[in-house]
Amino acid sequence: MKFAAVIEYIKDKAKVDEIRPAHRQYLTSLKEKGQLAVSGPFTDDYGALIVYEANTREEAETLLKGDPFHKNNIFVQWVIRPWNPVFANMALFS
Repeated sequence: MKFAAVIEYIKDKAKVDEIRPAHRQYLTSLKEKGQLAVSGPFTDDYGALIVYEANTREEAETLLKGDPFHKNNIFVQWVIRPWNPVFANMALFS
């Protein structure tokens, strides 16, 4: 089941940029394990959308809390909701 996390970041861009490589490495590991459907920052640089593949909301939140951004207090707040993708245009993701 997919769970979409809408996440707000701190406003300190330098700290976000410092931790971003570890964050992206973590997301890459989730993708390789089949636990990440899609992710990306919002264009204002103060948040992101991450869609996890998990059995429960709690499992998705555990994945979120394992993220270096969470461990380094980049994530200020988030909402995780079950998500049912109905349509996707994969050509628009390239």
